[in-house]
Amino acid sequence: MKKNILVLLVGCLPFLSSSQTSLHKISESEKIQMPDYLRQVSQFRTDGITIPPVGAVRASAEWEEIDALIVAWVSFPVILKDIVRYAQDETDVYIVCTDSATVINYLTLNGIPLTRVHYIIAPFNTIWCRDYGPWNIYSDDVDSLALIDWIYNRPRPKDDTVNSSIERFTGLPMYQTTVSPSNLIHTGGNFMADGLGTGFSSNLVVNENPTHSIAEIDTIMKQFMGIDRYIKMNELPYDGIHHIDMHMKLLDEETILMGEYPAGVADGPGIEANLQTVLSTYNSPFGTPYKVVRIPMPPDATGNYPNVGGDYRTYANAVFVNKTILLPTYAQQYDTTALRIWQEAMPGYRVIGIDCNSIITNLGAIHCITKEVAAADPLLIVHQPLRDTYVTSTSYGIDARIQHRSGIANATILYRTDTLQPYSSAIMTLTNPGNNTWSGAIPAQSAGTTVYYYIEVNANSGKHQVRPLPAPAGYWKFNVLLNTGISTLQKSNTIFLGTAYPNPAEDVFVVPVKTDRTTLCSLELKNILGQHILSIYNGFVQGERSFFVNSGELKTGIYIIELKTEETVIKQKILIR
Repeated sequence: MKKNILVLLVGCLPFLSSSQTSLHKISESEKIQMPDYLRQVSQFRTDGITIPPVGAVRASAEWEEIDALIVAWVSFPVILKDIVRYAQDETDVYIVCTDSATVINYLTLNGIPLTRVHYIIAPFNTIWCRDYGPWNIYSDDVDSLALIDWIYNRPRPKDDTVNSSIERFTGLPMYQTTVSPSNLIHTGGNFMADGLGTGFSSNLVVNENPTHSIAEIDTIMKQFMGIDRYIKMNELPYDGIHHIDMHMKLLDEETILMGEYPAGVADGPGIEANLQTVLSTYNSPFGTPYKVVRIPMPPDATGNYPNVGGDYRTYANAVFVNKTILLPTYAQQYDTTALRIWQEAMPGYRVIGIDCNSIITNLGAIHCITKEVAAADPLLIVHQPLRDTYVTSTSYGIDARIQHRSGIANATILYRTDTLQPYSSAIMTLTNPGNNTWSGAIPAQSAGTTVYYYIEVNANSGKHQVRPLPAPAGYWKFNVLLNTGISTLQKSNTIFLGTAYPNPAEDVFVVPVKTDRTTLCSLELKNILGQHILSIYNGFVQGERSFFVNSGELKTGIYIIELKTEETVIKQKILIR
């Protein structure tokens, strides 16, 4: 009876109307309503556990195995049906809706199978379930799964109670940050976790919790989600919602995919400043510098960027669905490059583009309208992939943290040096029970060899898992390089100019550069006569870096890309159409 009375109270509040179901950014009227909403939220949010979990917990990463993907069925059905189409190849799909018959009819008419689709009949306001949906935590790293429910940063009471419906549907326990001193206002598009205790957000989480200090926010995230290191970045001027998933994506524990605008355009300077702050202040959980994959932020259909009123188009707003990645797409001349970058960064994954032109005007795409329910029976494999090496005389050690609640029966390294040949195997053994480390080795290889490998594990319960998740089609790889002596190596093998793509290029092309030590260089585009056309980059490069060149305003013809350091000059040709 108590809950029924409280629901009636919510229904009386003058919050979001049904005509605003596509609204993502908080409206001016909602800003006015928000204080009243926050005063009442703890009164009607009483169905979860409001004290922190007992013992250590771990927030899962998005690339880990999931049991279900959640979508809310309202507006943009063309996009939602494609998400359902491809997601259910990998996992169950939970559709939050008010009328399952309408959803079933629409999916059936569009040829979408319903074999793994489930319907959660519940009231809700908007499609943006990333922001108000549940987060996943495990006790003791891989034990019991539970849900985390924050206070939504919008006065949308139906959205804010969807997690209660998911809790009842799944039967999973749910912890809520709704009661002081653990009351926390947050939004899912502004949070990413690496599965090892590191979280990322913009300073929106600080600004929307003025009653808490930064230390108090960190404590809440530690107690409820196991976040030991909470990295916060400056908000960006042209991102109207200040959610990091509009320009950033964690690909694994040590790799950040970051959106990039042409030099000086829109949020480009802010994104770059945030990235450089992260890189200079923090290492990956493995204690080594983060790797960065850059991806263009394309202009809208009129050629405009957000600083002149263009749409905030992004290729970072993608979602992992086990072995599939669902990616927003907009126009072929830009999509081709983005799809290639994603596929090269995530070998073996099925990368599917879904047209998001209709929704991106609302400041959101695929990631914003999906939410995961993590695997109830996880088998965790954490491994830092081997880097390129000059070693040819000794084997290459492989260490991995491997955990399952039933214990590990066996672990194996599968490796090969030719993608057309079968994998060979090397046994791993438990070398450090205290931190669940298993170790093995790949035999030494000759210089010039590329080694492809993955890890396969069986738990005592019979649970089977591989990492990377799409193995054997997916893999990690490293190169055994030719060592020609220290002096020659430092001068000739310090910096590499990769093959620019696409070639021929029409609107944007990418120039990959790789170094094995920090190197000062200049990257320049010249005409066929060697005359300067434009400067692509001047500065230091470390590791792998991709530079994006807007070639849409260049004349048709052959150009020269020139990479120059103190020791060397490297050139290659590119055709601009």
